[in-house]
Amino acid sequence: MTIDTANRPSRKAAGERPDFLVSFEFFPPKTDAMEERFWESIGKLAPLHPRFVSVTYGAGGSTRERTLRMVKEVKAQTGIDAAAHLTCVGATRDEVDAVVRGYQAAGVSRIVALRGDPAEGIGQPFTPHPQGYQNAADLVAGLRRIGDFDISVAAYPEKHPQSPNWAADIDNLKRKLDAGATRAVTQMYFNNDDYFRLIDRARAAGITAPIVPGIQPIHSFKQISGFAARCGASIPAWLEERFMGLEEDPETHALVASAVAAEQVLELVDNGITEFHFYTLNRSNLVLALARLLGYRPDSRA
Repeated sequence: MTIDTANRPSRKAAGERPDFLVSFEFFPPKTDAMEERFWESIGKLAPLHPRFVSVTYGAGGSTRERTLRMVKEVKAQTGIDAAAHLTCVGATRDEVDAVVRGYQAAGVSRIVALRGDPAEGIGQPFTPHPQGYQNAADLVAGLRRIGDFDISVAAYPEKHPQSPNWAADIDNLKRKLDAGATRAVTQMYFNNDDYFRLIDRARAAGITAPIVPGIQPIHSFKQISGFAARCGASIPAWLEERFMGLEEDPETHALVASAVAAEQVLELVDNGITEFHFYTLNRSNLVLALARLLGYRPDSRA
């Protein structure tokens, strides 16, 4: 497929800093030690004034209470907008709506609406609850009936593993956005051409909403490779080669990870991309470095 740059934002003149928007994703910590790292990372990233910080939602709603608590505390302690993840797996509409109204009552106005993975695990067929929301588009429409939320949905640069073809995948993305989502955020990926092709397909289908690249810094190549295998994201051979033999060399691993992430982000910037969503895994060091590449400094606002 020919990559169409005509539909991308133009770069500003040489020497001018574009107005970048960033958001950060965290997961709710399970232990006291993990919570300490969570807040340490939040404390380092909050002065960058991201558009929002999102907190994930465990399979089948398993972290519902912790997600709500962390979202409320992030907003209370930092003043930054926090987005709560929400899925429709294994729950009735009434149960999901009750969670949404709980978010609403807590002052949460941003939601990341996802279908969610089957309780049996990624790769298994998804069967909606008989009295539940049938898919993410249905969930977005339900959110719109309840309140005026800022809603993010998922997009897949390499196609959702359960989509039969690209036409079906793009149609599903369009239905989510047409139902009232504000933007789409991509699953992690490591080949920018996959992202550019997704943009071309989406624009050809009449999708005009922002499709924000989801960037995953590689804190641990072994861990990220495992994530990728489970969610259908590919690891390019060149990327595997860069990290080969570095399992016992954390310093070199960190340097390579910084270079890889910088290359990916700067290539996107060179192609006019000005919005980024960073998957932090509750760590701040690589994300801070990437934010600096975009011109962010503590207490500077995008």
